[in-house]
Amino acid sequence: QVQLVESGGGSVQPGGSLRLSCAASGGIISRYCMTWFRQAPGKERVVVALFNTAPYTAYAESVKGRFTISRDDVANTLYLQMNDLKPEDTAMYYCAARPSVCAGVMQDLGVSYFSNWGQGTQVTVSS
Repeated sequence: QVQLVESGGGSVQPGGSLRLSCAASGGIISRYCMTWFRQAPGKERVVVALFNTAPYTAYAESVKGRFTISRDDVANTLYLQMNDLKPEDTAMYYCAARPSVCAGVMQDLGVSYFSNWGQGTQVTVSS
């Protein structure tokens, strides 16, 4: 089973940028369906970006054009570059993985689809 450790969260002003990292061990993430979820206080956990086993990416409409998901196969690490951050991006961000090809539409892949989770990293956007 792959273990996932997120880092890179913090507090930034609106318009700022952050780069989240998800370091993996115990498994090769190129063989996993990899995603970033986020959960704001009082709200459900939702997927924001996906990196499939073949280099295919998908994004939630709310982050499209601002966030970029990438994967470093040498470092066995998943990244989320977040630009032009908005207060509504404030949330705990989680890396999640499933040992298979991602199947179906990204928005239909809920929390229960993924077997491996990191502990999360907090992102706060405020002035």
